[in-house]
Amino acid sequence: MERMETTHSRVAVTGASGLIGTALTRSLTADGHDVVRLVRRAPRGKDEVRWDPQEGFVDKAGLAGCTAVVNLAGAGIGDHRWTAAYKRELRDSRVLGTGTLAAAVASLDEPPRVFVNASAIGYYGDTGSRAVDESAPAGRGFLPSLCVEWEAAAAAAQEAGIRTVFARNGLVVGRGGGAWGRLFPLFKAGLGGRLGDGRQYWSHISLHDEVAALRHLIDTETLSGPFNLTAPEPRTNREVTAAMGRVLRRPTLFTAPAPALRVVLGEMAGDVLGSQRVLPTRLLESGFTFAFPGIEESIRAALR
Repeated sequence: MERMETTHSRVAVTGASGLIGTALTRSLTADGHDVVRLVRRAPRGKDEVRWDPQEGFVDKAGLAGCTAVVNLAGAGIGDHRWTAAYKRELRDSRVLGTGTLAAAVASLDEPPRVFVNASAIGYYGDTGSRAVDESAPAGRGFLPSLCVEWEAAAAAAQEAGIRTVFARNGLVVGRGGGAWGRLFPLFKAGLGGRLGDGRQYWSHISLHDEVAALRHLIDTETLSGPFNLTAPEPRTNREVTAAMGRVLRRPTLFTAPAPALRVVLGEMAGDVLGSQRVLPTRLLESGFTFAFPGIEESIRAALR
């Protein structure tokens, strides 16, 4: 695989304050790269650039000289109950943001060599026990439809000839946010347990491997299109629950019954209880090696 020269590269990142963005910017900076953070407020330093996805604005001068742009922005899927208003926010924060950024990079005199746009394995919908990879079609429902629109919004970058990659993220095992940011305190308190019958597959990835995979996608010149960022060994919620109990040495006796989850979470319960057995076929074929392929080692890595 041909790799991009990354010595003193300049990389722009949206969503840089989130779980993945924080870890990615830290990794890039540690290796001597310049990171430009796109922010919605007034910039506070030379490493920040103003943008407003709702208004379709990006300070394009701040993107000059960037060899890569990584778009990780988007409202949290599990931050609120899925009211009509919040579903609109989930969509707009992703679709409008991606469209704004793709149009901006496409219009630069010297565009970046790669545009990495976050997506999600929600693209596939509920797959049950059936394993799927990047060759599978989109599923049905709110999240699959959102992911389809999200990826389509990057069209301007693709049409401009910029290498465009869609990072379909799984459940990232990390302490600083996301699903596991909520799970760790519960399990440490001895309040953890399976959700529903626990048979649904959870396709996870350690935060370490998530960042390593993103950097692999940035650096490898021949890679474009969708890539599942999930570990090669998906596990069921029941197995994840048992692994959390073993690592944290806590009981996992509690169970959240499916009817109760539907009352509390509303429409989002369908995705919590749904099963996604997603494989990283294209990532493995590209030569990427996972440092933490199993769920138990991913949990231990998050606690270091």
